[in-house]
Amino acid sequence: MRLNILFGGPAGTGPNILTHILAEALVAKGYYVFYARDYQSLIRGGHNFNVLTISEEPVNSNDSEIDVLVCLDETTKKMHEKDLKKDGILISKEKEPNMYFAGRIFKLLGLELEDLYAQFKKLEKRYEENVKESKQGYEEEKETMKLPESPKIKANFSNGSQGIRDGALKSGLEIYYAYPMTPATPVLTELSQAMLDKKNKHLTVELENEIAVANAGVGSCMAGGKVMVGTSGGGFDLMGETLSLTGIAEIPLVFYLAQRPGPGTGVATYTGQGDMKIALNSGHGEFSRIVVAPGDPLEAEELTNAAFYFSHKFKTPSIILSDKHLGESFYTGVGKPELEKIEVTTKLSRFNSYEVDSESSATEDPKIIEKEIIRRMKKIWEIEKEAKKFEGYKIYGNENSENVIVSWGSTKGAILDSIKELDVKFVQILFLEPFSKEVAKELEGKNILLVENNSTAPLANLIREKTGIVIEDKNKILRFDGRPFLADELKMEIKKRI
Repeated sequence: MRLNILFGGPAGTGPNILTHILAEALVAKGYYVFYARDYQSLIRGGHNFNVLTISEEPVNSNDSEIDVLVCLDETTKKMHEKDLKKDGILISKEKEPNMYFAGRIFKLLGLELEDLYAQFKKLEKRYEENVKESKQGYEEEKETMKLPESPKIKANFSNGSQGIRDGALKSGLEIYYAYPMTPATPVLTELSQAMLDKKNKHLTVELENEIAVANAGVGSCMAGGKVMVGTSGGGFDLMGETLSLTGIAEIPLVFYLAQRPGPGTGVATYTGQGDMKIALNSGHGEFSRIVVAPGDPLEAEELTNAAFYFSHKFKTPSIILSDKHLGESFYTGVGKPELEKIEVTTKLSRFNSYEVDSESSATEDPKIIEKEIIRRMKKIWEIEKEAKKFEGYKIYGNENSENVIVSWGSTKGAILDSIKELDVKFVQILFLEPFSKEVAKELEGKNILLVENNSTAPLANLIREKTGIVIEDKNKILRFDGRPFLADELKMEIKKRI
């Protein structure tokens, strides 16, 4: 059973905290829970909504049809009533506080208020008011529906930004530089809050622009620090020259690139996967780099750690490619991350943006230029060899199926949920650079379907470049309206092509 509850209202009325409190309470009861956020670029007003999906089985995405519609205003009702199932339940009462609706939902789902009160205590504010408001809602709700029996799992409940935070801290992060830009800002916020924990020794620094961020990161790396910088697509454009500098100066700087729809300012608070090419190709000249693309919070932690590992072992830049959907959606995760120990290899030395000789002095000698370029290019082969020790991709579903879905990043959740009853194999690419040559054997001779949150299918182009395998246009399932894939809709698109 999958139960989808939509909470909607203007910015400032609390649909987000309402969703999160209910989600935390359900996770505490042992359920699988997932929720995604949809919000406009407004501090107050407009229309924001979250969709919370509950199940007794693993859940990683939402559906298009809603079982329960919770309206904090009339706009939510007008916009989403069409998505409510025929037997769905509408909860609407204007000018009531958000915790009033928390009480009504708990009554509807047959849960005890004490479980809700336990979540109120974590807020450390308005406890008495929240109890009073939720109790009123609980008493007024007349409808009831039965949740499936809880599987009583013990799980982490986190988003991708928290996974990146944890991966960076466990890798020994010392300084994180950033300029606030949605959807990269949550990592800045998470790492700043983590400074309050005395066991953490890192710093977060907000600078005036992304050029300053990247160059400050280079400076700290030169001094031997473990450093990460973060931004979204527009800010990453400004970091391109500095990225190239890290290539020739062999500086182990980790870049966090959180995608949103572009070009230009694009759609600031929505999601997309349009920046693969800039991650792979930005920065002039030829140099090695690592590009990883996690698909859930656990992978975000592991691949952030991998980015630090490769950067410091091979003195080369790494890029962690995420997006708004992964960064801000909350997943129920089980299992522990597998992490590598990171050794700091950079020492205070002479660094140079010019081609240099063995003493780090600038040179224009053709023999030395050729020698140094060959030395750096050998690093690419060494990285490819080392990458074989890591999972460059993962396989899900029927490994022997003639139908193969290939994708990367945050599309993972909707794909996993959509293929549960289908005869397909899902190949999830984790390392975009270096790209595993073994992917070819998973795709050759198969009916290949591609799923991406963009309009140009860059993964298809990358696969063709690396393997020679061509994915037919009719088998490319693309969404580029700023919204993530929904499991039921994606399932229909897949069924048309298998």
